[in-house]
Amino acid sequence: CTLDSEVALRVGGDFFFDPQPGDSPVKLVLIAGGVGINPLFSILLHIADLQEYQESKGNGYKMGTAKLYYSAKNTSELLFKKNILGLMNAFPGKITCRFHVTQQSSQICKELQPHITGK
Repeated sequence: CTLDSEVALRVGGDFFFDPQPGDSPVKLVLIAGGVGINPLFSILLHIADLQEYQESKGNGYKMGTAKLYYSAKNTSELLFKKNILGLMNAFPGKITCRFHVTQQSSQICKELQPHITGK
């Protein structure tokens, strides 16, 4: 987003991402804390499926970008972190993630270091 960008924000409740083939691409920003990652991880998997289908078939919904911001106490509490890193590697520039830890006391593994902020 840039200054004066219009964004839609939704907190809690039932939500999903189900674009139709003719819909305009959107840029998604997903924000999760702790186990709140569960529905957003499902959305990331759906985005990956949409991207794979579009790349292989050349039609369907043309995906924009998805940025995930995910916070937990420490890296051991970041659920699906390896899967999320795999999605970022499979779809560079399309799926990105910034992990944030608030109470990290141990060394952060090399694989996560470029994507971590916090203590």
